[in-house]
Amino acid sequence: MGDLGWIAHPKNGWEEIGEVDENYAPIHTYQVCKVMEQNQNNWLLTSWISNEGASRIFIELKFTLRDCNSLPGGLGTCKETFNVYYFESNEEDGRNIRENQYNKIDTIAADESFTELDLGDRVMKLNTEVRDVGPLTKKGFYLAFQDVGACIALVSVRVYYKKCPSVVRNLAFFPDTITGADSSQLLEVSGSCVNLSVTDEAPKMHCSAEGEWLVPIGKCMCQEGYEEKNNTCQACQPGFFKSSPQSQTCSKCPPHSYTHEEGSTSCVCEERYYRRESDPYSMACTRPPSSPRNAISNINETSVFLEWMFPADTGGRKDVYYNIICKKCNLVSNLCDECGIHVRYIPQQTGLRNTSVMVVDLQAHTNYTFEIEAENGVSEQGTGPRQYVSVNVTTNQAAPSPISVVKKGKIAKNSISLSWQEPDRPNGIILEYEIKYFEKDQETSYTIIKSKDTDTIAEGLKPASTYIFQIRARTAAGYGAFSRRFEFETSPVSFAATGDQSQIPIIAVSVTVGVILLAGVVGFLLSGRRCGYSKAKQDPEEEKMHFHNGHIKLPGIKTYIDPHTYEDPNQAVHEFAKEIDASCINIERVIGAGEFGEVCSGRIKLPGKREFPIAIKTLKVGYTDKQRRDFLGEASIMGQFDHPNIIHLEGVVTKSKPVMIVTEYMENGSLDTFLKKNDGQFTVIQLVGMLRGIASGMKYLSDMGYVHRDLAARNILINSNLVCKVSDFGLSRVLEDDAEAAYTTRGGKIPIRWTAPEAIAFRKFTSASDAWSYGIVMWEVISYGERPYWEMTNQDVIKAVEEGYRLPSPMDCPAALYQLMLDCWQKDRNSRPKFEEIVSMLDKLIRNPSSLKTLVNASNRVSNLLVEHSPVGTGSYRSVNEWLEAIKMGRYSETFMENGYNSMDAVTQMTLEDLRRFGVTLAGHQKKIMSSIQEMRAQLLNGMVPL
Repeated sequence: MGDLGWIAHPKNGWEEIGEVDENYAPIHTYQVCKVMEQNQNNWLLTSWISNEGASRIFIELKFTLRDCNSLPGGLGTCKETFNVYYFESNEEDGRNIRENQYNKIDTIAADESFTELDLGDRVMKLNTEVRDVGPLTKKGFYLAFQDVGACIALVSVRVYYKKCPSVVRNLAFFPDTITGADSSQLLEVSGSCVNLSVTDEAPKMHCSAEGEWLVPIGKCMCQEGYEEKNNTCQACQPGFFKSSPQSQTCSKCPPHSYTHEEGSTSCVCEERYYRRESDPYSMACTRPPSSPRNAISNINETSVFLEWMFPADTGGRKDVYYNIICKKCNLVSNLCDECGIHVRYIPQQTGLRNTSVMVVDLQAHTNYTFEIEAENGVSEQGTGPRQYVSVNVTTNQAAPSPISVVKKGKIAKNSISLSWQEPDRPNGIILEYEIKYFEKDQETSYTIIKSKDTDTIAEGLKPASTYIFQIRARTAAGYGAFSRRFEFETSPVSFAATGDQSQIPIIAVSVTVGVILLAGVVGFLLSGRRCGYSKAKQDPEEEKMHFHNGHIKLPGIKTYIDPHTYEDPNQAVHEFAKEIDASCINIERVIGAGEFGEVCSGRIKLPGKREFPIAIKTLKVGYTDKQRRDFLGEASIMGQFDHPNIIHLEGVVTKSKPVMIVTEYMENGSLDTFLKKNDGQFTVIQLVGMLRGIASGMKYLSDMGYVHRDLAARNILINSNLVCKVSDFGLSRVLEDDAEAAYTTRGGKIPIRWTAPEAIAFRKFTSASDAWSYGIVMWEVISYGERPYWEMTNQDVIKAVEEGYRLPSPMDCPAALYQLMLDCWQKDRNSRPKFEEIVSMLDKLIRNPSSLKTLVNASNRVSNLLVEHSPVGTGSYRSVNEWLEAIKMGRYSETFMENGYNSMDAVTQMTLEDLRRFGVTLAGHQKKIMSSIQEMRAQLLNGMVPL
């Protein structure tokens, strides 16, 4: 209510008046009402106002204004508005300034004006107007009010600015912040973390022009050992911990750990419990596992297959692995020595994840002790005794190992003397050696001599000729394998000091050979073209050495030649495939559709041969040149192969339409379809025989330097004698001369479920990637055509395989076969077996059927499952119908229901007699259903599957 000290100019203009409002409350006003006088210019100047750092201020004016029409005489000079100005100044003594130095803020008009009646009734019609000013650049300012002839009273002048008030948000303190000069501006303000909190990203908020906090970015988190409560950080209580600021709250100590202090960042493991460095603090403390259980052995000559069960106590961890320690023992002295480095372990000796291993290259008639040791991630920290189970075995009598070193001695024109070293593993007393030799390229005609010593002389040889030698040893157990081929050459005949008489026999022989050759050529020309095969004439030199588009092919060295290297694809077709006259072919029926046209069956009758069945691929009408080249390209590939387990090309028809590829006919069609139709109908030996044939065909391809790239059961054909043959060479490409080289494909689709990881990731294909595919084919055969990885997507398959998952063992799968599958699925391609090794291993299994009796046990099979994706794994089936559908026995759903088996609990109690009683009579179906039930029982005993 005191004097404001504002300055009026002129002094008789604005007046400072104290009065009361309509409620008789005292008010302080500045008034002016010179409406009776002309040319009014009355100014009112405030004192200096500090802006306190604000760059934008607001002015709220409350005033009353007289209605000009209510004045007597209706004066024309009366106004109903006034003007507001401001002037910035850093000092208080800046009032004495000229009128033109002020900046106008606005002309203020009244929303409501009063009249004389209002005065009589004491009604105050108060107007409120708000204006803003900015940006301000100096420390303060003056306000000025100009009257130009109005009757006005200023009741209130309020000057203010806006700010965002201090606040704690997300554990960060943000101070008072004055808003910006622009009405749309957001000021970015950094906060500071409150006590005991930290941040990875500086917390920020934005102050709006209206004084509101908006758009928070980042936050503070309570440091390790503390949790957030009521916008503060408080210590974790004893028995709780917090290891990371990212954790929201303190966690209770995991099992087998404790803490007695406040603010703990981790819990201490109990005695004899441990935590690995890589284990999260939230994981329970664990201990080393107990020893493996129920170890058994299966001896096959000098190989031992070991199998065992999971430890009863895994120590609370899933990363259990096994190490094999091999000791050779003397039963007389009871002393044991470590086995030598020559002993091999398949897949490996240490770090085994599966519960089985094959130990090979042992000595015959020798006592061994195998210690199977179980370890996990904390075994190294444990102080207790080693946890292992022992298996004592005595190896059987065995044939000697192959001879590795053969040396040549004296060489004459008709003889070669040889010597060799005893086999590395004789496996008994060597009774004799067998030496097999033949002239190079004449393998079908060979000679065998025997020797009790490690040397011999091969006599009666041709001069200047190359001979191939192979040697094997025999003990009481029989012959070992032949050594690799050794190549030696006899000395040439010397013609020195011979006269003309010595040349006569040679000339006679030359003339005789010439006459024979001439007769052959004449006979061929006279025969003309007739129904059958036609072959281009060859020069004599071409019999010795062939040139194929830059590739040199020597006699006796058969190497695959890529047809794509030919400039003219037709040349490749006629080089490798025989032309057949279409009149010799009788097409009988269509049996399928191929990429380029129909696939038919029929018969062919060639001159001098009996009629026999064939398969015919035809090229559809309207083909392009590229389609014709691609179609015949497969024939150019097949025509180079000659093996009982590779589909045989009879020839092609290119000189008439339709263009055809003619192959042998395989009565049972593709292997996958055949197995599905005959589910459970074959013995294990029969299935292994099929696999052996496929492996033999792939060994042949691999030896020729050829990669198939699309090996799958659908691309294996099977005939009426159950002979399997590799077919479909559409995706195949040749390797370079280096057998380990890889071919990079030029795009195209990849059969993901059958393809090795490195081939998917980098499109690098080798015989090793074919070995991976062969492992999948093995799985298809043993599971009778089941789809690999079932209904998983291709992306899921790629991810699972990359993470180390492998297909589980099929039901009733011999352990030896599943181990071979796992070997084929080694991530490191160099660790996979070669096809030569696969054939040898399958041969041993066929010779020793007892080795196929050991099956993969149920618990081991489950441990390898791809989580829920196995239809024959037991899982938590929701109904009997779902279970039967999963094992492809859905046809019996109604039968099970009718006989009261309407829950999985009831199903696990079933017996074989129950199945027979209500009509499941097929042996294969009985076997599949009972195997699945036995799996469920085993898993229930292990606490793995709740029904």
